[in-house]
Amino acid sequence: MSTSPENRPVQAEEGAPRIHWDDSHMRSEYSNVCTVTGTREEIILLFGVHQAWQAGAKDVRVQLQERVIINPYAAKRLNILLTRVLREYESRYGTLPVEAVEQGGLSERLPTG
Repeated sequence: MSTSPENRPVQAEEGAPRIHWDDSHMRSEYSNVCTVTGTREEIILLFGVHQAWQAGAKDVRVQLQERVIINPYAAKRLNILLTRVLREYESRYGTLPVEAVEQGGLSERLPTG
């Protein structure tokens, strides 16, 4: 187990188990694109990289690199954590404009069945 600060036990509430983060098999990937899809039982996050060097390109090729599949409960917890982190980030560095959301650039397909 690594001794990095991220690997120290997380202080737990009384009676709750302490969590030890083992980063010995962790990999790091860079992504500048993420899309989300899912079903009733799982949420699928696809991460990739695009290198569209020309603004306004009609076709953009995204090289998908990672697929992360989580259950809806984990997705909800991830949403809460990301919201907290982004709120803190924006309070320090300013608002992040996200044009893709405003232009309907997110791909979210959740079948009803």
